[in-house]
Amino acid sequence: MSYVVQRLLTFPLILLGVSVLVFVSIRLIPGDAITAMLGTEAGMMTPDQRAALAAYFGIDQPVWSQYSRWFLGLFQGDLGVSSIYAKPVLTVILERFPLTLQLSLMAMVIALGVGVPLGVLAATRNERPSDLVVRVLAMLGQSTPSFVIGVLIIYVLSVFFGMVPAMGTFTPITVDPWGSLGQLFFPAVTLGFAFAASVTRISRSSMLDVLSDDYVRTARAKGASPMSVVWRHALPNALIPVVTLSGVEFGYLLGGAVIVEQIFALPGLGRLVLDAITQRDYALVQGTVLFVAFNFLVVNLLVDLAYVALDPRIRLGSR
Repeated sequence: MSYVVQRLLTFPLILLGVSVLVFVSIRLIPGDAITAMLGTEAGMMTPDQRAALAAYFGIDQPVWSQYSRWFLGLFQGDLGVSSIYAKPVLTVILERFPLTLQLSLMAMVIALGVGVPLGVLAATRNERPSDLVVRVLAMLGQSTPSFVIGVLIIYVLSVFFGMVPAMGTFTPITVDPWGSLGQLFFPAVTLGFAFAASVTRISRSSMLDVLSDDYVRTARAKGASPMSVVWRHALPNALIPVVTLSGVEFGYLLGGAVIVEQIFALPGLGRLVLDAITQRDYALVQGTVLFVAFNFLVVNLLVDLAYVALDPRIRLGSR
């Protein structure tokens, strides 16, 4: 049985565990959908009115019955109906997911485009002033919270340039590519700043290890140019830890960058889950977390396959 098939067979078991965990966790929070929706007016309802609303939201049944009904609906692609938006959960998720996916991809492109070259530069200039500058910048990037970067970007743009980043709206890239990229550029920079710092540090340490290997010294002895030694021989093997870090970070980004989406008022998955939790929208929380978990599994599978592309010596699933 191939490695990919084995990994795909584990997906249902992992998603089952995630579904149980999120189903139980959301119900441990005090209150219910009725109280969250009506607030203080919920105390003015008669028992019959409350029972009718409980039956409508499906929270009048025992917990095990609620879970079995929701779980059986998953096999039909039914994640339930959102009590906030009065629409199928899958529809709400697919409306918000394009923004989060594009934001995550842009943040990753920025992080890799900045982090990898800086890491290579620092490794090839080890213990020199340029290496020290890169290490200081990387440490600064990792120690600065993303919300600070976001607030600083908004402040600088508004005070010194008299402009404010586009907030509260999102134009799909298929409708207006340049407008869409412009809307998400500054949120992507905010999100990718700390990510780029991590990539820089990992790239530097990995390159330092690889540059001392025998095959790199052999390439130099055969007369290969310094650029060829670094970018053709050393870098592909040094990228394996970077790919691992990128896969994990990208999975988290797909879960929704709540803080960044809040700062820039972006209607993405992060704000969607936050609103669903505060409003006790059980179906929306369960469906979104399950959707994010599935994406995380797919990303990790792609990362494992990327190992083989970078280093053919790696054999996945071999004994």
